[in-house]
Amino acid sequence: MLTNGQAKSSSYQGANPIHELLAEGQSVWQDDISRQMLESGEIARAISETGIRGLTSNPTIFEKAIASGTAYDADIARFLGEDKTAAEIFEAVEVQDIRDACDLFRPIYDESNGGDGYCSIEVSPGAARDPELTRNEARRLWQSVDRPNLMVKIPGTAEGAAIIEEMLTEGININITLLFAIESYERVANAYVAALEARAVSGQPIDRIASVASFFVSRVDTLVDKLLDEKIAQTTDSAAKEELQHLKAKAAVANAKLAYASFQEIFEGPGFAPLRANGAMVQRPLWASTSVKNPDYRDVLYVEELIGPDTVNTMPRPTIVAFSDHGIVGRTVDRDLDAARQIVAELRQVGIEMEDVTARLEDEGIASFTKSYDTLIAGVEAKRSQVATAVAAG
Repeated sequence: MLTNGQAKSSSYQGANPIHELLAEGQSVWQDDISRQMLESGEIARAISETGIRGLTSNPTIFEKAIASGTAYDADIARFLGEDKTAAEIFEAVEVQDIRDACDLFRPIYDESNGGDGYCSIEVSPGAARDPELTRNEARRLWQSVDRPNLMVKIPGTAEGAAIIEEMLTEGININITLLFAIESYERVANAYVAALEARAVSGQPIDRIASVASFFVSRVDTLVDKLLDEKIAQTTDSAAKEELQHLKAKAAVANAKLAYASFQEIFEGPGFAPLRANGAMVQRPLWASTSVKNPDYRDVLYVEELIGPDTVNTMPRPTIVAFSDHGIVGRTVDRDLDAARQIVAELRQVGIEMEDVTARLEDEGIASFTKSYDTLIAGVEAKRSQVATAVAAG
């Protein structure tokens, strides 16, 4: 089933594996942005030639973009006389970049009737456990960018679920991020459904409310493989070592496939049918963190194993290049579900509970993004000092 404006496009069919993914119902978004990419036409070419259909960003991406080169120096110089904090300067340049990106993707958004062509901007990491801060930042970013094909990224923590529902009910498109646990995924999927129901009851339109649930992949294997290696090192039994080794590089895909099974249950069942009949789009699972961290694994592992209808895969540019070169396309996301369940069961048997893994990853994810954001703000402060010195020197 192809929905959310994902009809097969004759201009993409057969051109390369990225284009072929669309025929399977999967959109590729680019997990990268910079002023240089925007101004050089690199993103425009990625849209027209490679076939990307959306874009995601985060503090780490912007930290690298602002720290390297001089693309942001003119903006920073302009803000010198406005007494802006480093955080305010960052938000101003971030909003401008995302607004410009939204404009580049707007034709896709229009052509797909709002099914694709989105760009994401993230609330600050400090909002992850603070509902009031999340609410205020989401509204401010939505109003500042002022584009219908914007998605505001909000962490899918327990604290964020009610705010996510509230923002969606207000008509703000939300990219729910930092999802690792199936329980967390189901919570935010149900929040999306509840928001649509609330809008329908109050007579508000539901056909242009869009959301994706960003389910993180590779980090699961990174942690589980580490735990397995620790257990391998602690045993002298060769059979036990082999059993543990067999489980490596399996948890992430299994976890994501089980999340997709929950997606099918929620959005393809009778409960969502009345909303669909009134034009509602499904909340697509977005596979995030899909670059391979272990060089021993196939570099497109987390793309090839999670292909299927009504999904998004946001990839860094090296993964897009790799998949364009040698990716194999075919529906895989709902294949071998029994094997996925067996992987989770076998991990439990050796003392690795996925609930513990995903809870730890959520905490580590928030800490990592917070560290990146702090580094980003320090970098903006340093860049501001550098620009101020250059301006003063004439």
